[in-house]
Amino acid sequence: MTVIDEEDVIASVADALQYISYFHPPDYIRALSEAYTLERGEAAKEAIAQILENSRLCAFARRPICQDTGQVVVFARIGMGVQWRGARSFGAMVDEGVSRAYGHPANPLRASIVNDPMFSRSGSGDNTPAIVHIELVPGESVELDIAAKGAGSENKARLGMLNPGQSVADWVVDAVPGMGAGWCPPGMLGVGVGGSAEKAVQLAKQSLMGPIDMARLRARGAQTPIESLRLEICDRVNALGIGAQGLGGLTTVLDVKILDFPTHAASLPVAVIPNCAATRHAHLVLDGAGPAKLAAPRLEDWPEITAKSSASFRRVDLDRLDPAEVASWRSGERLLLSGKLLTARDAAHRRIDALARAGLPLPDGLKLDGRVLYYVGPVDPVDGEVVGPAGPTTATRMDPYMPMIAKLGVLATVGKAERGAEAIAAIRESRTAYLIAVGGAAYLVSKAIRSARLVAFPDLGMEAVRELQVEDMPVMVAVDAAGASIHIDAPSRWRRLLVRRSQTP
Repeated sequence: MTVIDEEDVIASVADALQYISYFHPPDYIRALSEAYTLERGEAAKEAIAQILENSRLCAFARRPICQDTGQVVVFARIGMGVQWRGARSFGAMVDEGVSRAYGHPANPLRASIVNDPMFSRSGSGDNTPAIVHIELVPGESVELDIAAKGAGSENKARLGMLNPGQSVADWVVDAVPGMGAGWCPPGMLGVGVGGSAEKAVQLAKQSLMGPIDMARLRARGAQTPIESLRLEICDRVNALGIGAQGLGGLTTVLDVKILDFPTHAASLPVAVIPNCAATRHAHLVLDGAGPAKLAAPRLEDWPEITAKSSASFRRVDLDRLDPAEVASWRSGERLLLSGKLLTARDAAHRRIDALARAGLPLPDGLKLDGRVLYYVGPVDPVDGEVVGPAGPTTATRMDPYMPMIAKLGVLATVGKAERGAEAIAAIRESRTAYLIAVGGAAYLVSKAIRSARLVAFPDLGMEAVRELQVEDMPVMVAVDAAGASIHIDAPSRWRRLLVRRSQTP
């Protein structure tokens, strides 16, 4: 009988979460490198280059790939012959591992989990509790699939209760455009089919733990109906022309994974969950010999790719920015930002909105007129860093506040993914602009930050308002003062191009 000490589970979980915070899986790097080589969309190619460069930097420095270090999800297969040494429940072992990982002094991870989800939404402080799925199986070992899932991709999950005769492929392909670009493509799609509503979603999440093998599958050809379905969905989604970061291009998904389960004769539950460019997961086996070990990948697995030189960028002095210069920017134009900008995410926007509605002044030192807002909640700094990884968060969550922010004089905002119709209308009416930084390149973005100081709402932690001094921070104009949106125009152009290519004999 195998005896497993609770400390072995705790240490294994903690080590794995640190590992996946800074090491991309090699299969992802290989697939993304191939996508970079094939990509013909200039903006998408540059975005992929930044993701690959960021990944290599994180592997060297052992710092998080993305500032959103995720909600921990564990799929555990526990052998029924295992005997435990310790007093904790299995869930408590996992949570202790999570707590240790996210509080690691050399590489602290951002604790994003909030308690009381409907009301106070106060932070748990250590990113617990994890989501744990347990299956008891024959055997004397414990297998763990561990993932850290960011909200940008998790929020795009979709569930459909189809009729048995409906097409799974049609439903998935139709669902993808509605996900927007907030899930930071290119990544993977996990699809769960069958079971019940909750089972389909679980299957979709679990499928994302599998390796990226679409190139191998395409080379040898499908041998099962599910493999044929994977190929069909992958090809049809990429034909949508959404592309990396929603900027138009050849590759929106690198792979499609599918798991199914028996279901009711009258049902066809289908769920789809995307995995973002910070795909983080690991497989562990505990057999009583101590904590599981994960071998570090070879740094030569990362290609030597760097983003394009600053020659194609317009330089912007944020400290002298005025409405006339903002109005001269055009959708798709690349900028290098230098000077001071302010950070603000969901909680700060709620506070500012409440003060504005009540006719109350903003806190001392917080002046929005003539400023640029960056939607970011950075990781804590270490070893002399100004801030930790500080990539953009999904801008659409701030859409309801855009009219208020514009009235307070903000000249531009910076985030990731598209803006909705309400925000675009406010941007056009106020002649402001929306800029994007590359999601999945958080450590690379942080290298442009030279100083940071707290300005307002210190109780909000990572969501407090800070003033950042940046130098040559690369961004792209996503919505210009006329309301032109690259996330609408570029995929539309690429979709038409790909249709024409498919029709050419």
